Amino acid sequence: MGPVLAVGGCREARAWSLQGGPRPMGPGRAGPMRSSVAAPDCCGGLGNLDFRKADLCVMTRLLGYVDPSEPHFVAAVLTIAFNPLFWNVVARWEHKTRKLSGAFGSPHLACCTLGGAILLLNVLRSHCFTQAMLSQPRMQSLDNPLAYRMGLALLGVGGVFVLSSFLALGFTGTFLGDYFGILKETRVTTFPFSVLDNPMYWGSTANYLGWAIMHASPAGLLLTTVVALTYTVAILYEEPFTAEIYRQKASQAHKRS
Repeated sequence: MGPVLAVGGCREARAWSLQGGPRPMGPGRAGPMRSSVAAPDCCGGLGNLDFRKADLCVMTRLLGYVDPSEPHFVAAVLTIAFNPLFWNVVARWEHKTRKLSGAFGSPHLACCTLGGAILLLNVLRSHCFTQAMLSQPRMQSLDNPLAYRMGLALLGVGGVFVLSSFLALGFTGTFLGDYFGILKETRVTTFPFSVLDNPMYWGSTANYLGWAIMHASPAGLLLTTVVALTYTVAILYEEPFTAEIYRQKASQAHKRS
């Protein structure tokens, strides 16, 4: 089925303060999103990587082990790309129309239902990821105990970030509650938001990277790159919209005061 903890990497919830509007995240701050798309800092996780500087020789070597047209690999790429698109489209539609909240009778129930759907889709993504690795050749240079232990360590670190993010934010805070009008009143300052931007996204990416290394799978490494790129795009797409949600909320609170 794949790394179970990886299914938690759905999307970063935002923890903001309604007094003063949205604030950027950094060490000692919370709320993984910024009010604008700013230059990444030292704690920005994998989002700080400049993929334009990737070693093409390494990528060419990996591609020698991978058949991109293999059905399981194609399915994995599609599920990786589809999941963030799905939750962003549905959440923005809900924010604009409130149709889901109306259909389910409350924003909390609607948010929990969407969260359940996201979890199921992420389980499917992990399953497709694993099947894609099993259907492609292993890399001999990675097929050793040291690499396996390194992958296991990455899986553990990723799991810590995913689970601690979920515990800090709660279910609705994790699964797009702000798009349903379920907003945070104060910033979350607890671990892991005190040390890393977007810890759930990058924790999930670390899970997939560790899982790929444990399987000595070039296909898994390439799919992990797709995961990282997809999350990077999702962050850039989500941040301005979420910042506007909290800006409007702060403006309304200021007018009432």
